[in-house]
Amino acid sequence: MSKPDLDQVKDYLLGLQDRICAALAEEDAGDGFAQDAWQREGGGGGRSRVMEEGKLFEKAGVNFSHVYGEGMPPSATAHRPELAGRSYHALGVSLVIHPRNPYIPTSHANVRFFIAEKDGVDPVWWFGGGFDLTPYYGFEEDVVHWHQTAKLACDPFGKDIYPRYKKWCDDYFYLKHRNEPRGIGGLFFDDLHEWGFEKSFAFMQSVGDHYIPAYRPIVQRRKATPYGERERDFQLYRRGRYVEFNLVFDRGTLFGLQTGGRTESILMSLPPLVKWRYDWSPEEGSQEALLYRNFLISKDWLGEPN
Repeated sequence: MSKPDLDQVKDYLLGLQDRICAALAEEDAGDGFAQDAWQREGGGGGRSRVMEEGKLFEKAGVNFSHVYGEGMPPSATAHRPELAGRSYHALGVSLVIHPRNPYIPTSHANVRFFIAEKDGVDPVWWFGGGFDLTPYYGFEEDVVHWHQTAKLACDPFGKDIYPRYKKWCDDYFYLKHRNEPRGIGGLFFDDLHEWGFEKSFAFMQSVGDHYIPAYRPIVQRRKATPYGERERDFQLYRRGRYVEFNLVFDRGTLFGLQTGGRTESILMSLPPLVKWRYDWSPEEGSQEALLYRNFLISKDWLGEPN
């Protein structure tokens, strides 16, 4: 089994951040991303890139971080007691894109690597990540394209990979207290190490490399769609679900806060504007109701047998 190469992973992640930011800035055609390089007192740092009030993207954050330390946070050791007493490195790229036009979905992606070491024993390491889509108004063409691209990312690694990680995404991005999914899913994987370093790293790269081909064509199809106050109001209401998931369930958010990470970078995923209402439901038969009925469901969007 090949030995993990931390520098190789870091080089890829920095390049991925560059490429994603360049593609999104080109699509937005505005002032682009502002960069904020930061250092973590406990070890490590990163570079946060944020676009606010762009022409297409109301807020877009693409963050690279590499943090390390001597002790593990509770979020890591609770389910992995063998990590106690080990030093660690955690690095990754995480992004959330909040478009202004409600017909363009919000999207999220991250790819990450973790390694914990202790003298005299083998290191514990794994890769994780994925990408998922959160539409406000559903278009089957967009959802099928998103999942087809996700499948393309997985196909070189086995026919069972896409259905397995698609289901994991459906299960993970689920708001239990609302009894509804956050969006229409995509891919989610974690604790990937059994293939060895080289193949596991190649898979992480495939997921990272397929994010822009999955998302950008959807943006291009929907960016000129006219919208009014009703659509904007529904978008802000549905963004509330996004906030609830990130603050209650998201493992990366909890890990970052518990390791003393940079709060501004950890919470850059939150939208600039959001609404909550008491006990609201959409009018029966409306486009807003169709999102719940036809898209916020568990479904094999590619129509293939598992």
